[in-house]
Amino acid sequence: MSQEKKLSQNEVIRLERDLAKFANMMDSVVRIPFTKQGVGADAALSTIPFAGDIAGFVLTCYAVYKAKQIGVPQAKLNGVLKLAVLDGIVGCIPVLGTVFDIFIRPSRKALDVVHEHIRSEYQIESENHIIHPFLHEKLEQKQAESAFWRNPVVAWLWIHVPDILGIVVLMLILVALWFGASAIWHWIQQLNMAR
Repeated sequence: MSQEKKLSQNEVIRLERDLAKFANMMDSVVRIPFTKQGVGADAALSTIPFAGDIAGFVLTCYAVYKAKQIGVPQAKLNGVLKLAVLDGIVGCIPVLGTVFDIFIRPSRKALDVVHEHIRSEYQIESENHIIHPFLHEKLEQKQAESAFWRNPVVAWLWIHVPDILGIVVLMLILVALWFGASAIWHWIQQLNMAR
């Protein structure tokens, strides 16, 4: 699909953000803070034999469709389609298919191809709209209504709320493990002294 009229930067950001929402849902709903690695609906769908793999393939084809709307050439998307086919085939193997889905992530690969394309075509360097697409969209709405949300520190904090909360949860887990291990160690020491 060759585009006669080049899209504006705002149109490209909106389309890429839509693709990022989809990719996050499929591949990284639950994400490790400050990374793109996570687990999503694709891994969950793969637990349903055949139906889940077919659904995952169809949904990845939707990601390719969105990429073509942005103007990504078919040649750049062929690798994504091959990966989606491989994902569908391996996904039919119980357990191994689910593990494969967690790490292969064809929707995320489509997003990476799109992002690389628009970086060169549209000179869009920021990744906030694809790392946290739902929060980014809400931030744009808030920024249109109030200057408070246009403050760079406020905007950064808003976009990184999931990462900050993720780190807090990880720290709480580590503290709980420390206290649990300390209590067990103390209990073992008391048992040894009682003998």
